[in-house]
Amino acid sequence: MHKNTVLEENVYIGCITLDDIETFEKDKKVSDYKYTLEGFFARNSMIWLDVLEVFAKNHTNIVPVLDESNNYLGYYELEDIIKFFHETPFLKEPGGIIVVEKPVLDYSMSQIAQIVESNNGKLLGLFISESDVEKVQVTIKISLGAMNDIIQTFRRYNYEILSEHHEDLYINNLKERSDYLDKYLNI
Repeated sequence: MHKNTVLEENVYIGCITLDDIETFEKDKKVSDYKYTLEGFFARNSMIWLDVLEVFAKNHTNIVPVLDESNNYLGYYELEDIIKFFHETPFLKEPGGIIVVEKPVLDYSMSQIAQIVESNNGKLLGLFISESDVEKVQVTIKISLGAMNDIIQTFRRYNYEILSEHHEDLYINNLKERSDYLDKYLNI
């Protein structure tokens, strides 16, 4: 949702959505609508993941930036964060993405890293992409390494592979055998 930053004597007092502004009476001042202000912001010292969280929690395209003394310094646009994220090795570097799932109580980030690295893979990043009380999904980006070996090792450790991979020999063999069985049964 598009939002605008509101300052009073160069002091940040909040943000107003563009939709709200369009409903305001033209002869009134913004100060008459202070009740519509949303007080979210980012500190200039915050790491980019925390700033991204502010964007997500507030469903906004801009986030005002304040220093430690609450002085208004400017704002981040969502596009700035997306550009920054795009420059990270997680997105920039070539590699394969695997999405695995396992019961919440059984998964381990260190085990995931060990599985990738024991198959000569290099982790570019991983994050929990979905989670509920029963299962957790982890998205993993890998450079180097034999993708099929990594996938098979995940299976041996009882991870369910949710992503599809051309390199997945196990699934490809099952498909070939199924096709062969279908042909045989149709004769």
